[in-house]
This record gives sequence, structure tokens and C-alpha cells, in this order.
Amino acid sequence: MPLNLGESKAIGTRHGENRRGRRMNSRVPVRLEWDAAGGPRVSVEAHTRVVNPYGCMVVLEHSLELEHRVALTNLATDSSNAAVIVWKGNPRPDGWEYGVELVAPEMDFWGLEL
Repeated sequence: MPLNLGESKAIGTRHGENRRGRRMNSRVPVRLEWDAAGGPRVSVEAHTRVVNPYGCMVVLEHSLELEHRVALTNLATDSSNAAVIVWKGNPRPDGWEYGVELVAPEMDFWGLEL
């Protein structure tokens, strides 16, 4: 089955193509933190590619599994929220694309009108 323009194959997804809220291309500096299996806490800074009131899409060099829980901090507003990996795209030269869903979203988490 051919893909539609703008659609990509994904390694995994929890919600299929169900989306909530309006998405906006936006480069917001973020920090993601999580506990590594049997190791120290990992802290990585990155930039979002897309945001919506319920989460974001970000690219990371690390390979994470679906349902992995992370702490997501918006470095522009210094606000943090628990989050979970809900989508993992194909590997890219700069890392993996991830869909990250906020566990308890605050409508002003991104500091943007969405």
C-alpha cells in the first residue's frame, strides 16, 4: 500500500493516528530525563520539532521503547511534566523521532498559543 505524501512508516505507536489538539511546528528547547536500566539517570537536551497542548515530537540519539516514562522540561519556561513515549519513528541520521505525551498536560506548558 503506497504511503500518502507526508505520511511515514513508524516503528511503533500506541495510539495509531489519533491526535488531540492543534499541532504547531516549533523549536522549543527541552530536557528529557529518565532512569537507565541498571544505570544512572540520563539527562539529554534537545529541541522539539512539533508541539501541541498534549505533547511534542523530538529527535534523540538514544533508543527508547514505547511506554518509557520520562521527565520533560521546557527550558524556555522552566516548567516540567511527567511524560511517556507514545510513538517511535524510523531512525534518522541525527537520531530517532519520538512522540512524547504529557501525563498531566498544562495548557500553557509550551508558552505558546495553541
